[in-house]
Amino acid sequence: MTEIENVATYMRWHSLMLATAESCTAGLIASQMADLPGAGSLLECAFVVYSPSAKQRCLGISDEILARYNLTSEEVASAMVQGAAQRCGAPVVIANTGVADDGGDGVAAGTQCFAWLLRAPGCKDGLYTETRQFSGDRNTVREAAAQYALERVPHYHALWTR
Repeated sequence: MTEIENVATYMRWHSLMLATAESCTAGLIASQMADLPGAGSLLECAFVVYSPSAKQRCLGISDEILARYNLTSEEVASAMVQGAAQRCGAPVVIANTGVADDGGDGVAAGTQCFAWLLRAPGCKDGLYTETRQFSGDRNTVREAAAQYALERVPHYHALWTR
């Protein structure tokens, strides 16, 4: 069984459905989940918000957040995950923003920022963020980031439910 299949099994066991807000991965997180049989019970929706203006229009990211923080930051990933959560009903929401190749602005190539939001009625939301760096060409980085984002779901869900 692949790691993504293990994540899907975990999600089914805990009746979890996923939504994503993706920038650098451009839908690969949702696509990796959609590759699995029965993905309709696991995947609610995916926002692909590559440009800053799309992040603002589709997720409600404020001018202040975008001006204050680099696009490749945990603060922007956090704002993205919260914006997506406001627009969908999934109990698990993942956001990703980063650079796959030459980042410029002092951001190393392969830097990826993530946010996971977990929620259930009557419970306080769990919000977790991480920054990781992956190596390889741009598509290798994007695919690794998407897989990593999904693989962390059981970890953060277990942490949140303690």
